[in-house]
Formats: sequence, C-alpha cells, structure tokens
Amino acid sequence: MRMFQVCVCGQPLQLNEQPTPQPRGSEVLLKVLAAGVCHSDIHLAEGWFDLGGGKKLSLADRGMKLPVTLGHENVGEVVAVGPDAKGVKVGDKRLAHPWIGCGTCQPCQRGEENLCRAMRSLGVFSNGGYADYMMVPHPRYLFDIGDLSPARTAPLACSGVTTFGALNKIPTLKTEPTVIIGAGGLGLMCLALHKAMGGHSAIVVDIDPVKREAAKKAGAKAVVDGSAANASQHVIDMTNGGAWGVIDLVGSSQSARVGYDSLIKGGKYVIVGLYGGDLTVSLPPIPMSEACPR
Repeated sequence: MRMFQVCVCGQPLQLNEQPTPQPRGSEVLLKVLAAGVCHSDIHLAEGWFDLGGGKKLSLADRGMKLPVTLGHENVGEVVAVGPDAKGVKVGDKRLAHPWIGCGTCQPCQRGEENLCRAMRSLGVFSNGGYADYMMVPHPRYLFDIGDLSPARTAPLACSGVTTFGALNKIPTLKTEPTVIIGAGGLGLMCLALHKAMGGHSAIVVDIDPVKREAAKKAGAKAVVDGSAANASQHVIDMTNGGAWGVIDLVGSSQSARVGYDSLIKGGKYVIVGLYGGDLTVSLPPIPMSEACPR
C-alpha cells in the first residue's frame, strides 16, 4: 500500500510503500475513502509548535516518532477485521475517531482518552489516513456515517469534535452572545454547531474581510475586524459590557489579546487554535474579574 509520510521534519511528505497490514485481535483495517487536511498537519510536518519568545514545543519530545503517516480526519470502508473485533463488518463505512489513548490510565478508564499522557492518536503517534489503508485498534473508535458523504464527514473527527467540545465549555451558550474568533474551516463549523445547539447568537472576529462576509452568510449576528486596534472594544460594545464566552479558533498572540480583553467579569475564554505565540497578562485583574481562561 502507498502512504505519504513525514520522514524528516520540515521537508515535503515522502511517498512510501509497504505491504498492507492484516488486522489482529480487535483491530479493524479501513480502506481510506476521505482524509481531511488540518492546519495541525502543517505543525506536525514541521515538527514543532510556536510557544512565542523564540521557544518551540518539539513533537519528538512529546513522543512523535518518524516516519509517520499524517491524517487524523478520516473516513474509510472496512475491508478486514481481527478475530476479536465485534460490531463491524466488511463493507461498513465508518468515521475514525483519532484521539486514542493508552486505554489503561485513569483518564482513559473514565472515558477521557483525550487527556491520556500516552496518546496513540491516528496521524500523530500512529499512522493515519494519508494512505491507501489505515489500521484502527478497536471498533469503538469507528462511527457509522449512514448516507453522509465521506468527504463532508471526515472533518468531523477534528474540527467537529473540537468546536463541539469548546461550545460545551460555554455555560452561557443559550443565554448570551458567544464570540467566535476565526472564520475559516473551524469557525464555520463552530457557527453551524452553535446554531444546531441552540446558541443565543454569535459574533465572529476575523482579520480577513472575505471570511467575515462568509461568517455573516453562515449566520453570524455581527462580525468584527480582528486587526482593528479597538477590536476588543467593538466586542465589548456589542455585548453590552463584555463577552461571557469567547472561543478562539486561531490561538495566536493577536487573537488571544483580543479574546482575553473582550471578556466581561466572570467571562470564559476557550483557546482551540494552535497558530502559536504567547500572551502576557497582568495577574491582579484575573481574580478581580473572575475571568476564566481555558
């Protein structure tokens, strides 16, 4: 089978070939039908995340071993199953949940594998979907997509679950406006889920006028130019004193400054994006305002 792998960080993906693996135990082999490209894949190919101030977070230090096949947003067709794999059969089309833990630590045992310190995430710490075939360790990580298109469904494994998780962290979702920073793929996914979850209204912040227009067409109540010097003040004015909930889908120094400065007393700021950078904040206002960065 063919696979596109990171063999040397900072260099283009390399096309390699190896025999198609055969599932053992509870493993399930998928023929990849669709594999999304996430912005995180760029960081993974580079091998590091920007921590600001010239500092870097090395993915090799976090356990990523090369070569590795990228791709953590995947839909595939079941082509083979191990003898202990129950609940799936050859021909099924499934979305693969990529955030796989060790299965034995306390977070994994209580159903929070995303908090595992020994992750086996597809496309990060084990081979992902930029290949003809992909192995999934257990059927519990596979979800029936019904009649949905594989290409439309694959991003749900990352942009879908991350924005859904972020929205669930906003306690005022249904009673106050939610500020969404970033109107790219994540932002538009977040807008769609915000509406589906009965969100009160959404104010979208982005530096790109084309993306701000896309956000308005997707249902945003208002948009703000994130590059404006008074962007936070615009948000404060629109929310009658500050935002109760801000979801930052960019995660840069600039977006973090806008998001944090837009909060009302008791507001909550949730960072999802991994663009990189740092944020310097004064400490006394944090307990004074009961602001909650997350």
